Amino acid sequence: MIEIVDVVKRYGHTYAIGGINLKIDKGSFVGLIGPNGSGKTTLLKLVFGYERPSSGYIHINGESPSTMTNSFIAYYPEVESLYSGMKVSQLLGWYSEFFLDWDKEKEKKLIQFFDLPLQKYIYQLSKGFRTRLKLILTLARNAKLFLLDEPLSGIDPTSRDRIVSAVLNEYREDRTFILATHIVSEAETLFDRTIFLLDGNIVIDGESDDLRSKYGKSIDAIFKEELNA
Repeated sequence: MIEIVDVVKRYGHTYAIGGINLKIDKGSFVGLIGPNGSGKTTLLKLVFGYERPSSGYIHINGESPSTMTNSFIAYYPEVESLYSGMKVSQLLGWYSEFFLDWDKEKEKKLIQFFDLPLQKYIYQLSKGFRTRLKLILTLARNAKLFLLDEPLSGIDPTSRDRIVSAVLNEYREDRTFILATHIVSEAETLFDRTIFLLDGNIVIDGESDDLRSKYGKSIDAIFKEELNA
């Protein structure tokens, strides 16, 4: 599904990604974890095509990231860019027009699951509900690849539980997920593979169960103790 070869991303003299090689199979659920500033967001932007590598290349289903690959990639960005003056219902209607793979039935189920107030303006929503809305904008698509950047950050435990459940409900063998987070304890049950990033480099990579067996501890404990997070 994804092939990353010798990818470097440099901003001036600063290396955000320091030379990554990585292959991710179709149907994987990958946890991309690391402390803030480790390169998680940059790597997802490179896969989606928001950023271009300084060197190396990325292929998605054999193609370089482009508008063509974006047609089957659903991206949840960490930075919020919702139109605060719109009602929730207006934003959903407007956003759905951009995607041929938008699934109205999934949208309805997700609205009910997240208990989203459709007639409220976005500026009236708490951060937890704005996060739930952003997730609907991502998960209501029948995409092949889902890139989720820090969906658990800065929200209440109830919203985190709902988000983890919603993502788990959307997982299928023909869909690939990469979830980037530095909040590991609630999410690690999702990961069949875990990749640890530090200073723009992969420092640990393996099947999650194998890593738990090797280190004799949870993925969260590996993150905190091995990466001093």
